[in-house]
Amino acid sequence: MCQLLGMSCKQPASIGFSFEGFRARGGLTDDHKDGWGLAFYRNQQAQVFLDESPAAESPLAESIQKTDIKSNTIIAHIRKATVGAVKIRNCHPFQRNLWQQDWLFCHNGDLKGFNPPLDDEFQPEGDTDSELAFCFLLQELKRHFPNGADSIDELFQWLNHLSETIAAFGTFNIILSNGEWMYTYCSTHLAYVQRQYPFTQVTLIDREVSLDLSQHNNHDDQMVVIATKPLTANEQWTLYQPGEARLFKQGEVYKESKIVDVKK
Repeated sequence: MCQLLGMSCKQPASIGFSFEGFRARGGLTDDHKDGWGLAFYRNQQAQVFLDESPAAESPLAESIQKTDIKSNTIIAHIRKATVGAVKIRNCHPFQRNLWQQDWLFCHNGDLKGFNPPLDDEFQPEGDTDSELAFCFLLQELKRHFPNGADSIDELFQWLNHLSETIAAFGTFNIILSNGEWMYTYCSTHLAYVQRQYPFTQVTLIDREVSLDLSQHNNHDDQMVVIATKPLTANEQWTLYQPGEARLFKQGEVYKESKIVDVKK
């Protein structure tokens, strides 16, 4: 299965530290060697970098890490191919335009027998089940909200409905964003951690590297990091339960749909 990484921030922040640990899973500490991608928003426009080589060995990934990109919304993905060849067009995040907004999407999982009819506006450019799901999701959003949703609450409910529909075909862990917010849905594995003042020192699981967050953030900074599995060993990550969804905005949980464990 693939690995997901996302960051939602109150102020533009760097994903360099988290990306260092994350990209190690692309061929160094894990076997996700079939490409990777990173995307971020600048002035509400998405900028996407894709590479079909393993993330841990990629000169482009090394360059991006050293560039210290800062944004309010950043998404990254490392791929272990299950459907579709190893090529650039099958690397995530995928990008499309809906309601005059740039949308980004990445998926961890495998969908069986998922072959929905698509209209001409949203068609896959590659041959993955992930991009197919993205196109279907946007198509159904536009059908239900031709001119855009009236509220985030209404959009969140519909995204949950669509995610549950697609998840019936297999594993559907996703990160989706329009630059303003970041939606996540979990069918098996997903986790997040919130960072805010007072900031502490954190240590990566996949690299022998630590960072004192207090040296890089101020009192007003706030951010959420989402990953398939926790990236640091000394932070309190919240693990999703299968079927849970959360929407993040400006570094905090804005909406969530949680699974309640009712013990009889």
